[in-house]
Amino acid sequence: MLDAIRWDTDLIRRYDLAGPRYTSYPTAAQFHGQVGTFDLFHALRDSRKALRPISLYVHIPFCANICYYCACNKVITKDRSRALPYLQRLEQEIQLIACHLDPTQKVEQLHFGGGTPTFLNHDELRQLMAHLRRHFNLLDDDSGDYGIEIDPREADWSTMGLLRELGFNRVSIGLQDLDPAVQRAVNRLQSLEETRAVIEAARTLQFRSINIDLIYGLPKQTPEHFARTVAEVINLQPDRLSVFNYAHLPERFMPQRRINSHELPTPTQKLEMLQRTIEQLTAAGYRYIGMDHFALPDDELAIAQEELTLQRNFQGYTTHGHCDLIGLGVSAISQIGDLYCQNSSDLNQYQNALATGQLATSRGLLCTADDRVRRAVIQQLICHFELPFSQIEQAFNIDFRGYFADVWPQLQTLANDGLIELDNQRITVLPAGRLLVRSVCMVFDAYLQQHDRQRFSRVI
Repeated sequence: MLDAIRWDTDLIRRYDLAGPRYTSYPTAAQFHGQVGTFDLFHALRDSRKALRPISLYVHIPFCANICYYCACNKVITKDRSRALPYLQRLEQEIQLIACHLDPTQKVEQLHFGGGTPTFLNHDELRQLMAHLRRHFNLLDDDSGDYGIEIDPREADWSTMGLLRELGFNRVSIGLQDLDPAVQRAVNRLQSLEETRAVIEAARTLQFRSINIDLIYGLPKQTPEHFARTVAEVINLQPDRLSVFNYAHLPERFMPQRRINSHELPTPTQKLEMLQRTIEQLTAAGYRYIGMDHFALPDDELAIAQEELTLQRNFQGYTTHGHCDLIGLGVSAISQIGDLYCQNSSDLNQYQNALATGQLATSRGLLCTADDRVRRAVIQQLICHFELPFSQIEQAFNIDFRGYFADVWPQLQTLANDGLIELDNQRITVLPAGRLLVRSVCMVFDAYLQQHDRQRFSRVI
């Protein structure tokens, strides 16, 4: 089965290294300031000529309360009026981008992330969606994948009804942990009842898919208590789950400095949490998709993996990797053809650029021929756990073994250790290696030695 995992503690300890999550290759760590708006306009022109479908990501950075574990780009404020000037600049950005695209290019996927998108009031959400519909070809038949991240503390039945009315049909709910002691330690008090109410509303309103996010490795977590959280979440029957490893990097993310490092679980406890979680979810019928993600067998991600059409981009696993991804808002990343570009991560810089009629593109990169080869290899491994060499050879007119002769000894080591099966035709990631697929992908990363690995989270 595609979701088969074999737990090997010794192997996990040996290969549990820090490394990229490969939502892109090259990763955002390689972005540089020589990419600007001219490059973006050139890529948008190519997208328009090819009439490629669109995936839109909209970043709403505001949160009313800070969660100490959070590493997202956010602005903590109780002042709801701060959203208005941001939305005015966001609408300018929408207009500036859309005029370089063809009106017939369909928006197959839309995602609002943050921050807390429901920080916006109902009128602001209506106006933003109306503006998007005016300038982009959003689908009206509910066939698109239109998702939004929800904080149950910021949403109720009326909010869910509004979101459904506006065209959203997927929700992703941050839960993290139900243990009150853990919630107090990370400053996120959220009851099971609040979460259940939002999920019941989503089901009643016929949202197509519900995702729940959990985090293991938070302060005061224990394997026993986290197993209770997982059991309660299974009872809620989400279509998908994301079970993330908390990466404690207080030197990079200031809110994490409020976490008492002495209260963090040990590496052994973290491994036990993950192992128990996998056992609980597997027993409940969920499939391991890869990279912290689980889904029910009838979910689109599980079906796409079965049919070898699953892809990965800055939004994680997706069935819309063929779309050009356009990021809107502060810090948002776009992937248009071979161009990656990112808006300024500073709210004032973002708003000031647009106030002068300029886009806020601050950095990015244009993929080289070598990047494209390695991107295809990593994508195939991380999505399907199998790489037929002929697929890469035909797509890029190369001899696989000759092209990657320098990493062949590393691949043989992975094979000897039982992570992969290697022969002259293909690489197959074995059940013991699937939890460590990032470590397999790192072999093909030409940039990994050029920067500090502590920028990244550990594999497990």
